[in-house]
Amino acid sequence: MSQTAINLLAVVIFVMTCGSILAPALDISLFIPAGLAFAGLSLATVDRFAFNNIGVTLLIDWVAQFSEEHRERVLHHEAGHFLVAYLLGIPVTGYALTAWEALQQGHNAQGGVRFDDQIIQAQIEEGQLSTLLVERYCQVWMAGGAAEKEAFGDVEGGVDDVMKVRSLLRQLRVPGAQLELKERTAALQAKQVMERNQAAYDTLKQCMTARKPVQDCIDAAILAGMEEPSAIPTVGA
Repeated sequence: MSQTAINLLAVVIFVMTCGSILAPALDISLFIPAGLAFAGLSLATVDRFAFNNIGVTLLIDWVAQFSEEHRERVLHHEAGHFLVAYLLGIPVTGYALTAWEALQQGHNAQGGVRFDDQIIQAQIEEGQLSTLLVERYCQVWMAGGAAEKEAFGDVEGGVDDVMKVRSLLRQLRVPGAQLELKERTAALQAKQVMERNQAAYDTLKQCMTARKPVQDCIDAAILAGMEEPSAIPTVGA
């Protein structure tokens, strides 16, 4: 079950529970909250098959935006991706902190930081992956969760990031028993990168909160003392 489906189910259960509790006090038939829940699930089904869950994603994200902690988690998470990607030589092409912003940018309501992944995609198609490049992408994908855990003590987002890491590592034929170790190592390395560039990371969060363009974010982080980015590794590296 996808995270969107889980969130939707939680909302439906919440509505039905509240309805069953409040209905007697408000002299409302129990069929009304049940009907509303059914209608919601029906619309969600249509949304899933006709619009690829865009409507449900927008609704759930809109509700989540009322939570200051959620907004801060997203900011820390995405700034972690941004900073580590840039420093490891992986170009950042854009970012969105909400599903609505992502949709406005033409990205199917999927928020987050976007990277130029042409090099690694070309290597995947050719069947010749650079081990160092794979390790760097793993660090980038694990950076969001590492940043979130450092700030809040746990991680609520990042399930898709972990899936990307595991998919890429499997292409290098990494044994299943070693996947978790590789993930932890990548997260630790990403954390160390952020710790060395704490001032730049804090500046980046401020710029992203203001929704500044990618290059403006990078320029501000450089002024805050961000390290020079590494060169992108080639096959065989």
